[in-house]
Amino acid sequence: MRNFINDLKDVFRAIKKDKEEYLKKDPSIEFKWQLIFHVGFLSLKLYRWSHLLYKHNMKFLAYLLHFVSRVLFAVDINPSAEIEPGVVIDHGIGTVIGSTVTIGTGTLIYHGVTLGSRNIQKGKRHPDIGRNVLIGSGAKILGAIKIGDGAQIGANSVVLHDVAPYTKVVGIPAKKVEQLTEIYEHIEWII
Repeated sequence: MRNFINDLKDVFRAIKKDKEEYLKKDPSIEFKWQLIFHVGFLSLKLYRWSHLLYKHNMKFLAYLLHFVSRVLFAVDINPSAEIEPGVVIDHGIGTVIGSTVTIGTGTLIYHGVTLGSRNIQKGKRHPDIGRNVLIGSGAKILGAIKIGDGAQIGANSVVLHDVAPYTKVVGIPAKKVEQLTEIYEHIEWII
């Protein structure tokens, strides 16, 4: 029971950190109350609750919340995915995050992104996304690959191989176009 209480506190802390990141990274949010209508934030919030239930072996309820999120928001975040606090899913519509995905804090994900698998197999089959990564609209990151901290993935890119930290990749298949020297400050290039 103590673990559940601690994990419950962690959910509240994670939602608070998510909220702070949304207010910092989404310039369309002029007022805090707008978050109650933000599809990306609401779907991430439902994920936090479904992940808690999944972690404590209440899988039926976890997948019920997962289903509700898919129906209401058109966002599919598997309850078993591991998402650190402070992630932003901007817009959210059409975003798919597979069951063995990990995502680091500070990451910004635009709409229509797929973090999926390349093969039908058991075990690790989805990507690991580092911290402070920017993933452009419609990007597909497929397979058990690693995206390094501070990397930028261009809109509609298809990433099939590891991306080194602080590297910008674009295209189908994605190729390196720039080595970044610091975490992105401006994101206009990808919108």
